[in-house]
Amino acid sequence: MATQNPLEQEGTYPLPEAQLDRFMFNTFVDYPTDEELAEIVTKTTGAGLNDASAVMHREEIFKIQETVRRVPIAKPVVDYIVHFSSATRPEHPKAPDFIQDYISWGCGPRAAQYLSLGAKAHAILHGEPHASIEGVRAVAKSVLRHRIALNFNGQAEGLDTMKIVDKLLEAIQPKAVAA
Repeated sequence: MATQNPLEQEGTYPLPEAQLDRFMFNTFVDYPTDEELAEIVTKTTGAGLNDASAVMHREEIFKIQETVRRVPIAKPVVDYIVHFSSATRPEHPKAPDFIQDYISWGCGPRAAQYLSLGAKAHAILHGEPHASIEGVRAVAKSVLRHRIALNFNGQAEGLDTMKIVDKLLEAIQPKAVAA
């Protein structure tokens, strides 16, 4: 886990793509609302700050990780993952035109692995007995946004990777994979 403030790079440096790829998710956290900011100020600037304490022990984390890995995933869901992650690569035959036009490089195998694990975790969190395509689609933005790079044309068009992932989600519907 790591945090980075994209506005002020002092003290933090953009990671190379090979290192970014090691992170399963890239989540965007926007500014807090005024109410949330008031709560942050109140809780962090008063007397009696609580000491940090463990919420979970290492063994519990390992057990949860193993539970996630045991969630079943059907072949059509794996096929969807493969199709979706492969379609991010401009040279792939199934890449949509906008990928070929706006992306310089797309996702490697780790993205597909993390889409699978993310869908399995999504299933557990939602009380579902198996990973689903809906779960894959739910985690796609966090898994892919830092694994694709815009080329000059994409940057010139004012696109960002989130817009590209949105377009992929629109373009690659579950029924299209079976065809």
